[in-house]
Amino acid sequence: MPQSEDDVDLDGVLQEIGQFGLFQMKQYGLMVLPIIFNALFTLSYIFTAGNLEYRCLVPECELPSTTIYNPAWLNESIPHHADARCQRLQYLANDTTPFQDECSGENFNPSDSVACDRFVFKTDETTIVRDFNITCAQNDWKLTMVGTVNNVGQFVALPIAGYLSDRFGRKWILLISVAGSAVFGLLRSFATNYEMFIAMEFLDPVIGSTMYTTAFILALELVGPKMRVTGNNIISCAFSFGEALLGLLAMYFRNWRTLLRILYIPGLLVLPLLYTTAESVRWLLSKNRKDEAFKILKKAATVNGKTLSQVALAKFNSTETKNNSTDSLGSKTYTHLLREALHNPGLVLRVINCSFCWLTNTMVYFGLSLNSVSLSGNKYLNFILVSLIELPGFFLMQLILDRVGRKKTLFTTLVLSGLFCIISAFIGGIDAPALNLTLFLLSKLTITMSFGTLYIYTVEIFPTNLRQSLLSTCSMFGRIGSMIAPQTPLLAKFWTPLPMVLFGALGITSGIAALKFPETLNNELPNTLEEAMNMQENDIPAADR
Repeated sequence: MPQSEDDVDLDGVLQEIGQFGLFQMKQYGLMVLPIIFNALFTLSYIFTAGNLEYRCLVPECELPSTTIYNPAWLNESIPHHADARCQRLQYLANDTTPFQDECSGENFNPSDSVACDRFVFKTDETTIVRDFNITCAQNDWKLTMVGTVNNVGQFVALPIAGYLSDRFGRKWILLISVAGSAVFGLLRSFATNYEMFIAMEFLDPVIGSTMYTTAFILALELVGPKMRVTGNNIISCAFSFGEALLGLLAMYFRNWRTLLRILYIPGLLVLPLLYTTAESVRWLLSKNRKDEAFKILKKAATVNGKTLSQVALAKFNSTETKNNSTDSLGSKTYTHLLREALHNPGLVLRVINCSFCWLTNTMVYFGLSLNSVSLSGNKYLNFILVSLIELPGFFLMQLILDRVGRKKTLFTTLVLSGLFCIISAFIGGIDAPALNLTLFLLSKLTITMSFGTLYIYTVEIFPTNLRQSLLSTCSMFGRIGSMIAPQTPLLAKFWTPLPMVLFGALGITSGIAALKFPETLNNELPNTLEEAMNMQENDIPAADR
């Protein structure tokens, strides 16, 4: 929709004060902190609830304090038809030698096995498996449930947090999110049983789930149109750095309680620093709080060494006449805006399509991250490498996103990720670890590019006064994907390639569906519902890009 002469041309103002000057750099410097925290907090369960290698303790042959994991007689004590972790052959009693320093196959009955009640662990690593005795196949569901419960918490909280953020402001929601998540994370480190641990694992994301989206919007809404991709990539790189940092910390702090305290205490320490962040100018304008918005823009101009022109000031000060009607950004209640949005079939379809795209991206992205610790080799190093492979994806986004547009990038990366997943599923049985690893990394690289594009795309296709609510709604449905992701290994019991085939099919389908989105390249962020829906007609010809 063309802007009237009296409209607040905020993107024009941002170009005058500097699209990414010192003021925006400081804002981004603050916002990368909650982004890193979000990576640390969201994925910590991969290591705190990670499974361990263990075997049965054979009390007739070794002491409970033994540190020898592979004694010479071990293979002779394990039945070949049962779970080697939790079953051992019955020891043949010998009254003259109740304890044997050296056992052999002759000491065990090959036709009789018993369940273990004590275990020997291969390393000194401590997760909830060891502390809460979550061992054997019948308890594996308790470990996969941790990741699912974490994402259920995010699913429940995201729409509520989005509403509160659009109603009361981004800054306060961010502070509450970081503080609440840190408190429940620390409480989790003192859990005395599985039930307490899982409760804290749920409450942590209930409070902290909006940390990423709020910080992302607070940062991106202050950036000029030509710097949005750069701004998006800074945030995305910060998340990848947080993932790699989690792997590094988990490598050196092998006790899950210590690891959680190392991860969460900084969240409380940085609260005074985060309090200094600027509120969203676009949100303030949507609430008709012109004086506060103008004060932030004046400060930004001063910090950036720029001056606002009289034309920009005149347009800025004419907010009350926007559209010369009661349709000003601040004249409608949130409920009215939401009701109006739900009565717009085009917007409803856009939200449904966006939600499906989010579900696909989260399921594939987190599914690959979770499976990385199952690759052969050092699980910490694998996790770090799979996290760092995202960085080339962001650099590629920087090169192509502003050249070919959001729609083509999202379509291509989703389809490629789907194809890589399907190919890797059908060559999994081939003894070619290098090829398997390459396809795995290519899948993660392309889904990372898709996810990064989707974040900036979602910000650009929804109006300011509903932006965080609708972003949170799409992200909420996306959490269905991350809730399912920890459970996908169970599908392999029916058919080994099924999880990767599922990832691939979803990626290709979602890529095709993404072609229904409008192209937003070089468009200003829409402030109203009308502007957002009229973007359908604003696709930019290739020659103009």
